[in-house]
Amino acid sequence: MNFIIRLIVSSILVMLTEVIVPGVSIESWSSALWVVVALSVLNAIVKPILQIFSFPITILTLGLFTLVINAIIVLLAEYFVSGFVVNGFFSALLFSIVLSVLQTIAGILIPSSKKK
Repeated sequence: MNFIIRLIVSSILVMLTEVIVPGVSIESWSSALWVVVALSVLNAIVKPILQIFSFPITILTLGLFTLVINAIIVLLAEYFVSGFVVNGFFSALLFSIVLSVLQTIAGILIPSSKKK
């Protein structure tokens, strides 16, 4: 049940991020849901591979290259999800930053159902 709630909240946050960030367009709620699913899968599979290959650059930039990797993940999600359009790299970068901040805030505000 917690997974479904997190999926719905993330979809709402994606729609909110679309309103905040210029250059990003999402056609419908179902597209937002698929964006969340695509980002989850890409973050689980592709992102670790990109982080391994870009480790030296990440060290040289003191971790800031991770933002570039996040933007690449957003652009890949755009490729796989119809109804999700990102107009360029900087829109993808801003989308990933805003979405991360909103998800962090939501994670703080929404209590976890895990027992401690």
